[in-house]
Amino acid sequence: MKISGVDIRPGNIIEYEGGIWRAVKIQHTQPGKGGAYMQVEMKNLIDGRKNNVRFRSAETVERVRLDTTDFQFLFREGDALTFMDKITYDQITLDAGILGDAAAFLQDGMDVVMELYDERPISVQLPDTIEATIVEADAVVKGQTASSSYKPAVLENGVRVMVPPHIAAGTRIVVDVYEQTYVRRAD
Repeated sequence: MKISGVDIRPGNIIEYEGGIWRAVKIQHTQPGKGGAYMQVEMKNLIDGRKNNVRFRSAETVERVRLDTTDFQFLFREGDALTFMDKITYDQITLDAGILGDAAAFLQDGMDVVMELYDERPISVQLPDTIEATIVEADAVVKGQTASSSYKPAVLENGVRVMVPPHIAAGTRIVVDVYEQTYVRRAD
């Protein structure tokens, strides 16, 4: 589906110069002289390159629709992650780099959504939040107020997050996967 260059929005997948790109940030600019344009920061979904491109309103780009399929994470072997299609039970192995920092939050048996382009996996979406156990947390410093001060803590997967002072080692908490931040104490 063709769309005008100024109609690109963050999250859109577009075909540009033979590659598949995701629009990360956009900025609409209307200079005093000349026509308006859209400054688009894009990330290549195949090799991870980033690019900044200006699109004028007269230019059109091809918007790409990705197929989404439910998969289940099975196991990790080094940098190789193995997933299973929940319908056909086919297994697929991907490099951990496709997930970036979110790969640390994968848990055995976790349900994920895989985006495919021409039957080829392009990205993996984890749940927005997960539950994790804190294995190490600094002691509370007396006199700190609970409302504004946070202390560093280490999760079972090795990721460091900032938590409120009342959270101690051994506590289960809910963590935002993509922001890597504390959300709340787990029930």
